[in-house]
Amino acid sequence: MQLSGIYAITDDQLLAGSKFLEACASALDNGISLLQYRSKSVSSDLRLERARALAELCAQYEVPLIINDDINLCVSSQASGVHLGRQDASLATARKRLGAKAIIGITCHASVEEAILAEQQGADYVAFGRFFASVTKPEAPTAGLEVLQEASNRLNIPVVAIGGINAQNGALIIEAGADMLAVVDDIFGQGDVAIQTRNLVELFSTSKEQNISEG
Repeated sequence: MQLSGIYAITDDQLLAGSKFLEACASALDNGISLLQYRSKSVSSDLRLERARALAELCAQYEVPLIINDDINLCVSSQASGVHLGRQDASLATARKRLGAKAIIGITCHASVEEAILAEQQGADYVAFGRFFASVTKPEAPTAGLEVLQEASNRLNIPVVAIGGINAQNGALIIEAGADMLAVVDDIFGQGDVAIQTRNLVELFSTSKEQNISEG
């Protein structure tokens, strides 16, 4: 599977209550390529309920569902894979539990060397960031565009960029070499999810086409 495009990530605070599934459905309906369920503040029962509902929804759109951090939840919800940070379970543990077909992404912040190691260990994609001021994770360490440039030259797996990315600054990220733009606030925190998603999807398509023509 070639991972490319807009990677939407949920947020408990932005998607409280009944609008959770509605907002995710709208993002799927308007062209996201990947959806991550990231939940830090709801009960384990609600987390499982939402993950299972998202897995069914994503299956309808043929879009993979990724679970943040939680391998057990990925298994229980029959999601497509997990995204792991430095403090989470190892890639080897995730692969053993989830199998060869699961999508496993690894956070590498600003370290291309960590990304190379992750690729060697079997990661399906790596994520770098944050690149801009982030509403969701303001304390996250920063990364420069040169990280994306180096990663795109040295890696053979998709490169994901995250952190404050929106329709205004996303073109810089794509030009630097990102295969996917991971977005939280600019999809789920700015009003109309459909419009926000469509703007990002169109930006990605236009920027990629322009980069190909210039290349």
